[in-house]
Amino acid sequence: MHIVIMAGGSGKRFWPRSRKNTPKQLLDIVSDETMLRLTFDRMKQITTPDKIYVVAGPHLEDSIKQELPEMPSENMIVEPSGKNTAPCIGLAAIQIESKDPNAIMSVFPSDHLIKDTEKFKQLVLKGGEFARKSKNLVTFGIQPTRPSTGFGYIEFDESGAENEIYGVKQFREKPNEKIARDFLAQGNFLWNSGMFIWKVDTILAEIKTNVPDLYNPLQQIKQVIGTKDYSRILKQEWEKIPADSIDYAVMEKADKVSVLKATFDWNDVGAWNSVYDISEKDENGNVVKGELINIGSKNNYFYSKDKQIVAIGLEDLIVVEDKGAILIAKKSEAEKVSQIIQELHKQGKEKLT
Repeated sequence: MHIVIMAGGSGKRFWPRSRKNTPKQLLDIVSDETMLRLTFDRMKQITTPDKIYVVAGPHLEDSIKQELPEMPSENMIVEPSGKNTAPCIGLAAIQIESKDPNAIMSVFPSDHLIKDTEKFKQLVLKGGEFARKSKNLVTFGIQPTRPSTGFGYIEFDESGAENEIYGVKQFREKPNEKIARDFLAQGNFLWNSGMFIWKVDTILAEIKTNVPDLYNPLQQIKQVIGTKDYSRILKQEWEKIPADSIDYAVMEKADKVSVLKATFDWNDVGAWNSVYDISEKDENGNVVKGELINIGSKNNYFYSKDKQIVAIGLEDLIVVEDKGAILIAKKSEAEKVSQIIQELHKQGKEKLT
């Protein structure tokens, strides 16, 4: 099995700790290790480092290579610019196909938290075997624990299930709260996790059928892999490729799609409130990363590497101080932190992004 880790995200919801050159996946958000290191180590339980690839932009290349010295240098796949997940996956697929045309390819984001690595490994191997014999596109679905409006959903067919692998009826957009409650009540909806397994020739065939504007440039790039012309042709052809997600471009259009119900613990750690939820609290329900003097404050998340924090009577806040900036937000408003980047650019404060 060849494993692709998508590490091109900017992690805007984790400002001020995340910045352009230090996005969420390169930060120790949930443990002493970076999220990318945690992901890579999890993948090493499944396959060897020479079959693990990381895709990201050129501004992160050196940092990622430094973070993952055991990964072969050629397994760092650099996309000239971020164009969403379909081009990212397509570029990785042609690299893998050039080495192993019969490969099973699995794709995972770099910033998910999964603690039960043994269960994760078992399900990935099961999904890989199913993808090999069925030639289906396989995605992981997460059992919903609440009526979340932050995830897309997968409606699955309960009949004809094979070992917790189901047929997919349809993919559904992020719903409003009423629809999310309906999905939860119906019981045959899973959260769309953005994790996939397929044969490399299967995904490329689907890209050829459904996204020729992506497939044709990829074929031009594939012809020069390993040659001195690679960088030039990659840059030239990349300009022609439309930005699109793998869900819109392929998964929603393909006929043979299955969903594997993930029974391992999973958290996409999407914003600061998620970090609060999974972190150890003190007797007042506070998560404290740094030095805190507290008078009557409870249920907050505090972070400062080298500044003294003093809190009086605060409740349900996120307070993060880093790199010359301070974020103060209600936990319930944590999803809006990504809007700060746009505002900083508007005010000419790019150095803070």
